[in-house]
Amino acid sequence: MKTSYGTLSETINGLKKDGYTHDFNLREECLYCHQNDASLSPEEFEIDATYRFEGVSDPEDQAVVYAISSDKFKIRGVLVNGYGIYSEEFPSALIEKLKRGTQR
Repeated sequence: MKTSYGTLSETINGLKKDGYTHDFNLREECLYCHQNDASLSPEEFEIDATYRFEGVSDPEDQAVVYAISSDKFKIRGVLVNGYGIYSEEFPSALIEKLKRGTQR
């Protein structure tokens, strides 16, 4: 896995080529994978890498891409989430794990 792929879209495409083929979404207390209908609690996944992006024209236009794997569900995928003032509120256990992933 590369430390940088370039732009947001290049990163998502690069991670897919590296086997992170599923898409994750934030749910109230878990990450959800629609392709597998799987709900992953914080202890059921690992954050393998994070990539931060900041908008050129608007510093509040920010995003973070997480490369995520789950041994339990045998899946690897990507979570894309905005951060900063417009990021959504979720339970602390999930957010704490995501925050730890961005501090690597």
